[in-house]
Amino acid sequence: MNDSARRAAPVEVVVVDDHHLFRAGVKAELAGRCNVVGEAEDPAQALATIFATRPQVVLLDVHLPAGGGLAVLQALSEVQDAPAVLALSVSDAAEDVVPMIQAGALGYVTKTIGTEELVTAIQRVADRDAYFSPRLAAFVLQAFSAPPLEAAQNDELYALTPREREVLHHIARGYSYKRIGLRLGISSRTVESHVSSVLRKLQLSSRHELASWAASRGLLEQPQTPPSAETPPAG
Repeated sequence: MNDSARRAAPVEVVVVDDHHLFRAGVKAELAGRCNVVGEAEDPAQALATIFATRPQVVLLDVHLPAGGGLAVLQALSEVQDAPAVLALSVSDAAEDVVPMIQAGALGYVTKTIGTEELVTAIQRVADRDAYFSPRLAAFVLQAFSAPPLEAAQNDELYALTPREREVLHHIARGYSYKRIGLRLGISSRTVESHVSSVLRKLQLSSRHELASWAASRGLLEQPQTPPSAETPPAG
């Protein structure tokens, strides 16, 4: 299946949870909305299923036996073109949320989530956009924030243009290209061009790495430079 057809089709998902009834419930709720191509109850089974089915998204429970969700994330971190991971847990505690995001999960939601929001979250992470429920988003930003580095320690950041720093700020907060364009008054194509330039200058390879880079440097506060003038998109 080519990329355009894959995007048009329902998102392919693997559900990983150690409770059969929960997996069955999720599959029933996602029926007709997403394509559940596999399921697993522990890290070893999860990895075997992921490699066999090549899903777009892994819906991953945090508290699994034999190493937990972190074991799955750590194994996937070594895999090229690994699927996006959306953590799904009963817990919203810092000791559960932060390690999962640090290990590479692109989103984190709790099991109290409604079906519509879960489908939205799956679709967002399939597009490589971060997704957290509003309360968790604020919590994650706070957990990853740190005092800004001095200019002398920020050579990489200051290699970026003012507009590139604005785009970096919004990408780090999980906004889509379209939403960034609307907020900054530029086209989605221009946003994509800025992101490509930022990735090249920072020697990163993905939006997820970019978000992690920004979080590790405490750059998730307000943009450090005012918006610069740029021609808004036509129409």
